[in-house]
Amino acid sequence: MTTAPQMPDGIVDVAWIVAHVGDPRVRLIEVDASRAAYDQGHIPGSVYWDAYADLRDSAFRPVPLPELRRLLSRSGITPTTIVVTYGYAAPLGFWLLKAHGHGDVRMLPGSRDQWSRAGERWTTEVPQPDESRYPLLREDLDIMASRQVVEAAIGRPDQVILDVRSEPEYGGERFWPSGATENTGRAGHIPGAVNVPIDLLRDEQGAPKSVEELRPTFESSGVTKDKAVITYCTIGNRASEAWFALKYGLGYPQVRVYYDSWAVWGKLIDSAVA
Repeated sequence: MTTAPQMPDGIVDVAWIVAHVGDPRVRLIEVDASRAAYDQGHIPGSVYWDAYADLRDSAFRPVPLPELRRLLSRSGITPTTIVVTYGYAAPLGFWLLKAHGHGDVRMLPGSRDQWSRAGERWTTEVPQPDESRYPLLREDLDIMASRQVVEAAIGRPDQVILDVRSEPEYGGERFWPSGATENTGRAGHIPGAVNVPIDLLRDEQGAPKSVEELRPTFESSGVTKDKAVITYCTIGNRASEAWFALKYGLGYPQVRVYYDSWAVWGKLIDSAVA
């Protein structure tokens, strides 16, 4: 069997996945906000994680650690498994595993459709991995920011809170990205947060822009390497994508994700909203 090389910067491409389909050391995870695309066809051997149903509770708060641990176990993941995330919410899956101490996590950046565009076939067969016994999880506070950390960062010149939602969300016209009006809280943004909409980090095909393009996008908004950066969005997916670009693409030394994001902050009765 092909030896699994360490890919640079946590990235894999379609060719790498093709070479490792069926490799017992590798677990593919498709992460999305809807199961529809997965059910129509997915990369062989991949397990589905729902960004809402699996990674958030009914109140849209992050699931507690015991529940996340059970998800890893049900997915057949052990501490030595090479986990590869892909799909709409791949950055969230990547960051979440890193934020809880999993060693080898990689990601197929960009659209899931690059699999079919490369001439590879989807499958509708849903794998049934043997359940593992994943050990207790820990939170890596170097890349995960709590509400208290966010509040302490407001107004500090050595820190920047980065909102990567769309302009209508940042400006208070919408709570949810879709504009849905159910289960909403207060619209707006965290005081002092700068807005760099996530679409500015992607090219026309939805793939991440080059480092040369990303750097001025961030720096022009005051998101510079000399500051500690906290990213947020609505449920953490876009924030994780920005985190990956800053940490892995541009080498920013201090970048954290506020995983609660606006789904929690906007519903807190005593949180500051601008």
